[in-house]
Amino acid sequence: MTALWASGDIATATRGAASVDFAVSGVAFDSREVGPGDLFVALKGEATDGHRFLDQAFAQGAAGAIVSDDCSYPHVRVADSFAALEDLARASRARTEARIIGVTGSVGKTSAKEALYACLDRIWRGQAHRSVLSYNNHTGVPLSLSRMPAATRAAVLEMGMNHAGELAHLTTLVRPHVAIVTAIAPAHTEFFRDESAIADAKGEIFAGLEAGGTAIVPYGSPHRDRLIAAAQPHAARIVTFGTDKAADVRAVEA
Repeated sequence: MTALWASGDIATATRGAASVDFAVSGVAFDSREVGPGDLFVALKGEATDGHRFLDQAFAQGAAGAIVSDDCSYPHVRVADSFAALEDLARASRARTEARIIGVTGSVGKTSAKEALYACLDRIWRGQAHRSVLSYNNHTGVPLSLSRMPAATRAAVLEMGMNHAGELAHLTTLVRPHVAIVTAIAPAHTEFFRDESAIADAKGEIFAGLEAGGTAIVPYGSPHRDRLIAAAQPHAARIVTFGTDKAADVRAVEA
């Protein structure tokens, strides 16, 4: 087993205490997805408590857990397991030298992520990383980051949101070198007054750009200028894409 995290590193990152020495090769917070060698993060939610599934997780081969309650299995005890997951994500981002691409948008996020990953994996076979499935929310993004091996050369991470301010937080975890908005469309309209407000929320991704970073926006979007304005304070370079001849990068007939 190639260790993704050692218990001491987990404890340091989360300001927790390890019960024993152990090493893990993966991370999961859904006990149904735990496999041999994984770290199980016992999250407390509104509907259930991950600590109830510790037996199941270890029966499926978990090598250790992050817990905030008493536990008889190998574990790192923390004050708050969700905060610990985010801390582990930050530690993962801090230790890597990978180039990071962040992707958001009302539609096309997962397709763009998968297409980019396919390209990156051809360049750096076995050293490219991507988001778990379409896990792109406040738990999925830190999970995907915490699963990123230290030796990763490039990663593409999907970020979603339902409310203003959510991407502003997620992008500080991801700290992308390249931030992409695929499209703006009327999604989650119950939480936004209009599409302009959706564009503003999607544009939050640019605030997390690393120095010298690149923002990529859809040329044909009626909210293009709004997105460019959001990117300008943070991006060293802004690139447009689309089918219009004026786009910096455009699709053409083969």
